[in-house]
Amino acid sequence: MFHVNIATYIVLVNIFSVFFGYYGGMDPVIHSIAGGVMEIALNRPERLNALDEATLESLSLALERAEDETVRAVLLRGEGRAFCAGQDLHEAAEGELDYQEHLARYNRVVLQIRRLAKPVVAAVHGVAAGAGMALALAADLRVLGRETRLTTAFARIALVPDSGMTYTLPRSVGWGRAFELLALSPDLDAEEAQRYGLANLVVDEDLVFEEARGLAARLAEGPTRVYGLIKHALDESASLGLEEVLELEARLQKRAGEGADHREGVRAFLEKRAPRFRGR
Repeated sequence: MFHVNIATYIVLVNIFSVFFGYYGGMDPVIHSIAGGVMEIALNRPERLNALDEATLESLSLALERAEDETVRAVLLRGEGRAFCAGQDLHEAAEGELDYQEHLARYNRVVLQIRRLAKPVVAAVHGVAAGAGMALALAADLRVLGRETRLTTAFARIALVPDSGMTYTLPRSVGWGRAFELLALSPDLDAEEAQRYGLANLVVDEDLVFEEARGLAARLAEGPTRVYGLIKHALDESASLGLEEVLELEARLQKRAGEGADHREGVRAFLEKRAPRFRGR
C-alpha cells in the first residue's frame, strides 16, 4: 500500500485534486452514536482527510456533542485510504493564511479532545501526517494498521510543529527522540511507532476499525467519570512537582470515591462478579 514517501504521496494527491477539482457536497465530518460510543469520522477521502477550515469547524461541533452524557467513549477515524494528511495544502496555496487565527481552530479541537472527560481512541490507517499525526497524539489510545505511516511533516515545509505536538510528542518519546522526529521528519512505520510509544496496538490494516471499535466499546462499559479524572491527572502531572501531584491525586481520589461506580466496583468485587458501571 503506502510504500512511497509520505510527502511525495500527499503532494501527488493535492496536485490531482487541484487539477481535476472537487465539487462534492459531503459533510467534512460525520458522526454516529451506538452503545455509548460516538464514532467521529473525517470525511474528505479524496484529499486523504486533509484539514481545512470547514473540517475543523465540523470536528469541533462533533466534539461538543460528545459531551452528552449518553456518550461514554469516542472513536476518531478517517474515511477512505488515510486517517489524516494534515493541513489542506490547497487551502494554504490559495493565499497566505493568518496563522494565528488559523491555529486557533486547531488549538480548540486539540483542547476539546484533551479536556473531554471521556476516553478517545484514534483508529489510524494509511497516513497520519503533520496536524493529522497531532490529532492522533491528542487521543488517549491509538490503534495503527501495519501499513500505516506517520510523519511530523512540519519541517518539510519550513514550519514549526503546532496542534499541541510539542506537548504530546516529547511526553511519549522523550526530548531527544522528539527533536529527531520533528527536525528530520522521517516516515515512521507502525512497528517503529509502537516501539517509540506512539501506538498502543498494531493490527492488520483491514482490522484497524474493528479493533478500535472493540476497544472503544470496552471503554464505554467502564467507569467513565474515573477515566476523565485519569486524563485530568495525567495532563496536570506533566507540569507539577511530586508533592503537588500527590495533592492532586488525593483530591481526585476523593471525587472518585464518592461516585456510584466506585460503590458498584466494591460490591462487584465482594460478590465475585463483573461490575456494571454506569459512568457515574
